[in-house]
Amino acid sequence: MAASLCSAGASAGAADMTVVAFGTSLTARGGWPEALQAALRQCLDRSVAVVTVAQPGATSDWAAGALDRVLAARPDVVLVEMAANDAALHRMISLSASRRNMSLIFQALASAKPAPRVFNMAMSPVSGVRGLDRLFLDSYENLHRKLALRTGGHFIDHRPAWAALPAQQLRAAIPDGLHPVPGAAAEVMVPAIVRAITGRDCGR
Repeated sequence: MAASLCSAGASAGAADMTVVAFGTSLTARGGWPEALQAALRQCLDRSVAVVTVAQPGATSDWAAGALDRVLAARPDVVLVEMAANDAALHRMISLSASRRNMSLIFQALASAKPAPRVFNMAMSPVSGVRGLDRLFLDSYENLHRKLALRTGGHFIDHRPAWAALPAQQLRAAIPDGLHPVPGAAAEVMVPAIVRAITGRDCGR
């Protein structure tokens, strides 16, 4: 499946702020980029385009080859999530391979002219069979966080917000054990992303 390269509304070139959501199916089918665009527009009272460069099943191998699509959007902000699939045993991306790919990605973003603000994100919890396939997810999340911070980036940790949900609500929000339903993803994650980007709590 080809990566998505589109905004949720106004074209990136016409917007006052361009945000690229760069990731896996958690981004490509997550529903939160569209909600983020609306929330940022309301919060900042400016035109904002959230551009999605993401692919279901993608790993950092794919992401390293998709950097040109990210940079082509001339983003002000890039949100990166790749740990969930790098950590999947059946994807066969070792920790050292993930380190190599993500170092390249974060360094390339930091070296762009002009350089965007980069936020690495730890996403939703994984359970069931998909959780067993990702036994070392925390190791990949921690690695990506360290690499982002080392290159001047930032970190958004969505895990505490998900963990705060009652067990029954969490199961309903992530019925397949990996992919949150779009409404839940937007409600849980968008406020934290807006705070990180704007520096204030705009409410929803």
